Amino acid sequence: MAAKNLSLLFLLVIFQSLHTPTLQLRPQRRRYHPPSRSQPHNSTTLFHSIARYSAAAFLGGGEWVLLQKSVGVSAMHMQLLYDNKVVIFDRTDFGLSNLTLPQGKCRHNDEAVPVDCTAHSLLYDVSSNTFRPLMVQTDVWCSSAAVNSDGALIQTGGYHAGDHKIRLFVPCSYDQCDWIELNQTLTVQRWYSSDQILPDGRVIIVGGRRAFSYEFFPKNEHDNGTVHFPFLKETTDPKEENNLYPFLHLLPDGNLFVFANQRSVLLDYKNNKIITEFPPIPGEKRSYPATGSSVMLPVKLIPAGRNESPAVEVMVCGGAWGGAYLKAVKGVYTAAAKSCGRIRVTDHDPKWEMEDMPMNRVMPDMLLLPSGDVIILNGAGQGTAGWECATDPVLNPILYRPDEPEVSRRFTVLNPTAIPRLYHSSATLLPDGRILVGGSNPHMRYNFTGVEYPTELSLEAFSPPYLGTEYSHLRPSILSMDGLTDNLVSYGQEFAISFSLGPLQDAAKCMVTMVAPSFTTHSFAMNQRLLVLYIENVQQVSAFAYKATLRAPPNANVAPPGYYMLFLVHQGVPCHCVWIRIR
Repeated sequence: MAAKNLSLLFLLVIFQSLHTPTLQLRPQRRRYHPPSRSQPHNSTTLFHSIARYSAAAFLGGGEWVLLQKSVGVSAMHMQLLYDNKVVIFDRTDFGLSNLTLPQGKCRHNDEAVPVDCTAHSLLYDVSSNTFRPLMVQTDVWCSSAAVNSDGALIQTGGYHAGDHKIRLFVPCSYDQCDWIELNQTLTVQRWYSSDQILPDGRVIIVGGRRAFSYEFFPKNEHDNGTVHFPFLKETTDPKEENNLYPFLHLLPDGNLFVFANQRSVLLDYKNNKIITEFPPIPGEKRSYPATGSSVMLPVKLIPAGRNESPAVEVMVCGGAWGGAYLKAVKGVYTAAAKSCGRIRVTDHDPKWEMEDMPMNRVMPDMLLLPSGDVIILNGAGQGTAGWECATDPVLNPILYRPDEPEVSRRFTVLNPTAIPRLYHSSATLLPDGRILVGGSNPHMRYNFTGVEYPTELSLEAFSPPYLGTEYSHLRPSILSMDGLTDNLVSYGQEFAISFSLGPLQDAAKCMVTMVAPSFTTHSFAMNQRLLVLYIENVQQVSAFAYKATLRAPPNANVAPPGYYMLFLVHQGVPCHCVWIRIR
């Protein structure tokens, strides 16, 4: 009998190993040496092999992997698409990049060089760790974007010849798709603006340098060019601005939370009416160039039939004191903000609740993890955003657990990277739960030598602690989506997922989250949202297989139409996602 039990246990272990995601990259334990910064121009060689490294154990763990020594372009802007590829782009007026366009493709009459046959954008394939060059026609520097309901990237604005432009990138299966520049243009220049996908599938484009207004794409019969938005002018500081790239969050009531500088309002964009003005956040400035970051914390959906709306909290972290930018341009760097603020915007009398991060941070990237936690990475401890305006790189990510009741236990410091990620760096969540990190170009040009913080052309991935081998026995796997065609779900629809767990695991400790992929630039992940779905029931269908019946989000205010990553999370450990589309 004992022999039979041992055999059964062996089979259980084999079964679990077969149902553990294999796309996670596991670093080898060796010291990482940063790559040479002086890369030759016009390099077309792909760095196919994955150089792996791991920092020494430090408090909360996590592992870093160098994916590419150089992709030839510094990752100022980043967007994950539903085909598991990431669109990355920089600016076109830096001169030649280190990535050559396919033979015969060149841009003429560029602002920097007469003929430019190098790429300033690329498409990174997450699964194969390869990339190919893309071609943008006009300058996309400090622009904005959102993914529409069909999964196409709508990219808006930029600099000079690109500041009125609207561009599309439509995913394709034949590896020939590229940027498309539309004949339709924006009504005014949009440089340092923010975009948000709306419940009706349109995109709202808010603000920008000397653009105190918003507009929509595509426009409908009720749109009349731009809509004046005095709030943006009111939040402009003399000489410094500190209101660019405003933080936008679409709330479940369909209205738009807008944050700039230290102030925030709830905007009824349909009627151009401010419904609520929230109290100013205490402490430092939070918008570019005193750059902090912001997320709308996970929204927990409630059972169908209950006549109530979910509670919504917004969190803002990091930033810099007023005047910090003017000092930084003279080489004087002041300490960045250490504080974070949370405000429950659905309360009758909302107020900011302040907490301190473990370290000061300006230019942080805040991303929602499938587990419902927040990761904060990149940035500097002193200075502001802008050319040569920051020092003291912050190399350690920090993990924030919003549901931890003990305030002192909410932040955990994680393992450091070896690569400073300062101005013009970016990060995005990947389908397997890792974070893709790239960019950092705090100079007027691509400077690889002779500066303290050289331009970064590398890509790396950070695996949060939940991807550690010590938690692999907890990791679930989604086996199938039941009751859906092509993973298409309707609002309020009941559907099911079949999933597996290892031996002796408790299916009651699972949750299901839907994550909208973000467009990340300048420390703000636009359109990011995480919904915790309501689980109707869970049934065990075999020794290690279960079926969970779920309820889709009730309407487009809660979940704007489009593609989402669906994660099953067991005791804080997520599976590899399945893409679903809601409409």
